Amino acid sequence: MRSEKEMMNAVIDFAEADERIRIVGMNGSRTNPKIKKDRFQDYDIVYLVTDMEPFLENRKWLDYFGKRMIMQTPEESALFPATLGNWFSFLIQFADGNRIDLMLIPLEELDLYLKNDSLTKILLDKDNLIEVPPIPDESSHYIKRPSPQQFTDSCNEFWWVTPYVAKGLCRGEFLYATYHLDKVLREELLRMIAWNVGAEHDFKVNLGAANKFLHHYLESNQWEPLQQTYRLDSLDKCWDGLFLMGKLFQQQAKKLANSLEFTYPDHFEKVIPYIEKLHQEFYYGDK
Repeated sequence: MRSEKEMMNAVIDFAEADERIRIVGMNGSRTNPKIKKDRFQDYDIVYLVTDMEPFLENRKWLDYFGKRMIMQTPEESALFPATLGNWFSFLIQFADGNRIDLMLIPLEELDLYLKNDSLTKILLDKDNLIEVPPIPDESSHYIKRPSPQQFTDSCNEFWWVTPYVAKGLCRGEFLYATYHLDKVLREELLRMIAWNVGAEHDFKVNLGAANKFLHHYLESNQWEPLQQTYRLDSLDKCWDGLFLMGKLFQQQAKKLANSLEFTYPDHFEKVIPYIEKLHQEFYYGDK
């Protein structure tokens, strides 16, 4: 596996040799001083260029960076279309284990790039176009403080979808039930937990992509029940997960309401006796 020095030399050497590349930037965890470096970190590299088309038409230049295992170009995807406008990215996993997410941006969109991500570091500026190079920080990745309406909407979504899960379980529709457990209920539960972590840190905290740092902010009596909700390999465990997620959501939502002086919409909890009744019928029949 090539070292960080070797990878960065390749990035800079290529840019210095190509007149179309005027600025090189880097984003992501490698610019974040709070993140401990390891060999799994991507190199999130940006080339700001005078002309995009030659780089897109003939892609032989990508070979310079090493032997590729697999590559993805999100802006060309029909199944998962990206929405980056004029920007174009090459996501490259190399055979030696390194990965580069290499983005091309038109030079005329420099200002937009600089405002896009607070974890931006300028590695090369051939024309001294950037008067004050940004100092990377996590501010654009902080948890955003919710409005009272966003809080209510999250509560509504959680309790609204809860009967979907119970209905699916009563029918024996495992995939339907687990889809709504994981796709909706879990998303709202994690959102509520994240908001609470944010509130505890004045909304100046970064939990990372997919909440990957969340476990650092939870006590074991919070983390372990959350882990238990991922045990969904049978209908019985799905019922357990449903009730446990409901309990955790109640706790987190009421805690946040108290912290931010919101009104907790407890009328949504009329759902709870309904799903308890469905659960009873599932196991013992309609009495």
